[in-house]
Amino acid sequence: MAEDLVSLSTRIIDEGAAIFPVRINQELSEIAAGVMLVESFSNVAAIATEEGLILSDTSGARTGGAVVKSLRAWSSDAIHSVLYTHGHIDHVGGAGAFVANAQELGHRPPRFIGHENLPPRFDRYNLTAGYNAAINARQFGGLKNMSIGGAQRFLPEGTPAPDVTFRDRMGVSVGGVRLDLRHAKGETDDHVWAWLPDRKIILTGDFFMWSFPNAGNPQKVQRFPREWAAALREMSGLGAELLVPAHGFPIGGVDRIRTVLDDTAAALESLVTGTLERMNAGERLDTILHSLSLPKELMGKPYLRALYDEPEFVIHNIWRLYGGWYDGNPSRLKPAPDSALAREVSGLSGGVNALVVRAQALAEAGEFRLACHLIEMAVLAEPESKSAHAARAAIYTERRDHETSLMAKGIYGDAARESGENL
Repeated sequence: MAEDLVSLSTRIIDEGAAIFPVRINQELSEIAAGVMLVESFSNVAAIATEEGLILSDTSGARTGGAVVKSLRAWSSDAIHSVLYTHGHIDHVGGAGAFVANAQELGHRPPRFIGHENLPPRFDRYNLTAGYNAAINARQFGGLKNMSIGGAQRFLPEGTPAPDVTFRDRMGVSVGGVRLDLRHAKGETDDHVWAWLPDRKIILTGDFFMWSFPNAGNPQKVQRFPREWAAALREMSGLGAELLVPAHGFPIGGVDRIRTVLDDTAAALESLVTGTLERMNAGERLDTILHSLSLPKELMGKPYLRALYDEPEFVIHNIWRLYGGWYDGNPSRLKPAPDSALAREVSGLSGGVNALVVRAQALAEAGEFRLACHLIEMAVLAEPESKSAHAARAAIYTERRDHETSLMAKGIYGDAARESGENL
C-alpha cells in the first residue's frame, strides 16, 4: 500500500528524506476524514458535507478535467461551493470543467467564492493576455499560447468570476462544516486562506508551497512579502493539526506545522528588514542585492529551497514596493539605448569578437554574471553576428544549468533559444 501523503511530508521535514513533495499526477488521496486531495497543477482539496462538496481551487485549464474525473471516482455529490484561494490561472483555470460536470449531472452550478480583488485581476488578464502568455511561455520553457479565433487568451474563456466576494474576513458554513476565510496580501493582492476551526485544518493556498516563497517573480506584478509573513505568523498561532497547501504534500502535527510556517515567515521578514534598513541608510539597490542574504540555516530547510523563486528576486520586489523603479544609479534614470551603449563598449574594447572572447573566458571561470553582461553587449552591438549568437546560446545554456529556480532557468533558457534561432 502506498505511503500516505502526510507520512511522506513528515519524513521530509523530520528525517530529511529525499522525496520531492510536489507532484502532478491527478491522484486522489484521503488526508483526513471526509477530506480528499487531488495532486495536480495546483492541488484541489475537497471536503464532504451534508449539503455537497466544498472545494479549494480548481487546478488549471489543462488539468481541471482530470481532477473532476478523480473526484467523481470518490463522490457523485454536487459541488456546493468552490473557494478561489487567488486568481492565478493554475488555481482558477480548471473551473470550467467543474461547471460543465455540474451540467452533465444535472446539479446546480457551484457557488464560487473569492476576494473582491479577484474580478479586477481577471480584467487585467484580459488586458494583458499576450504579455502574460509570453512570459509564461518563457518561464515554463515553451508553453504554447492559447489561441481562440486568432486572438491570444490567457484566462480561459468561460472562467466564472466569484459569485460571492469579501474584503477582510468572511465566515462560510456548508452542511455543518465551518470555514473562516481570511484575506492577506502575499503572492497576490487577492489571496485568501481558510481556517476550519472544528477540524483544525488550514487551507493555505500559495502562502506555503514547499519552496522559497514566490514573493519576487521578476516578470509578474507586485508581491507583498511583509504582509505574507504576517499571514504565516497568524496561521502559526492557530494550533492547526493539518496544513493543506495548493502545491505539495499536506503536513500534519501542530509543532511541525508551526515550524514550517514560522521558518517561512522568518525568511521573508529577514529580507524585508534587511532591505528596508539599507534603503533607509541610503544604499543603492545594487549594493543591497550583493550584500544581503538569508541565514544559511533557513535556506537549508527542505521547504525553503530556491526551486521556483529566490531571495535575490524578493529584494527587487521589496525595493519596488517601497522605493519605486529608480535603483539609485543616476545613469539608469534616463539611459541610452542598450544597443548604443553596447556599440560604444564594443568599440572601446576592440570589437565584438573581443567581447565574445572575454565573455567565454569569464563563463569558463564561473563568472556568469559578468559573462552575461558582455555577451549581451556583443549581440546588441552586432545583432547579425552568428559567432556572438553561438557564444550567447552556449553561455546562457550553461548558466541555466547552474541555476536552481525555475524563474531563472526559464529566462536564461529562453535567451539561449533566442540566439539558437539566429544561427
